[in-house]
Amino acid sequence: MSELKLVALDEEDLKVISAHCQDAVLKTGDIAYFPAEKRLVVAMNRFVWEKKTGFFRRDYERRRTALHFERVTGIKLSGVDRTRPQDVHELLAIRFMAGELPGGTIELVFAGNAAMRLEVEYIEARLADLGAAWETGSRPQHTT
Repeated sequence: MSELKLVALDEEDLKVISAHCQDAVLKTGDIAYFPAEKRLVVAMNRFVWEKKTGFFRRDYERRRTALHFERVTGIKLSGVDRTRPQDVHELLAIRFMAGELPGGTIELVFAGNAAMRLEVEYIEARLADLGAAWETGSRPQHTT
């Protein structure tokens, strides 16, 4: 399977990236903010939802992936402690809340009531698989 590369320039594009990032896991130390460049970079282990499995073959996959956001003017954290770089977080969704358009807030929602809010001048995000991939025997489960 080829490596995934996506760009988001509006809210609909961001929803596509969110779907591909659902259930990705990352450590607090995998989050890097570069205020002078107005950039946030997040390295993660993405569950490959788009990979088809067969009835008798249930080999699931994770890939090392980078997600970055441009034009970030500020960040607020809730439930993410930057002094604990080994803490692991499960990304559930990425959402956009409009502000003074084209700007607004991009929210990364994590399991365990944690979140990261990015104030952005406009939506510009990129997701790219980095090549490293491995098989995993389990698929994330969601209860309703």
